Amino acid sequence: MKITYDKKIDAAYIKLNDKSVYHVGKKVSDDVLVDYAEDWTVVGIEVLAASKNMPLPVSQQQVPIEGI
Repeated sequence: MKITYDKKIDAAYIKLNDKSVYHVGKKVSDDVLVDYAEDWTVVGIEVLAASKNMPLPVSQQQVPIEGI
């Protein structure tokens, strides 16, 4: 798993596996989108307005968190 945060657009992306190409994305709420592979496994989750929706160290421009 790898989590990245971009302060410029206040969005976080949680990459759950190494599948690099997603097949379809689905909006599950106003601020959360889920990316699926062609076999419908979840490959990533995008959180918009991340500073209000998840606890993040928002003092840096991009924060990679790996190996969770």
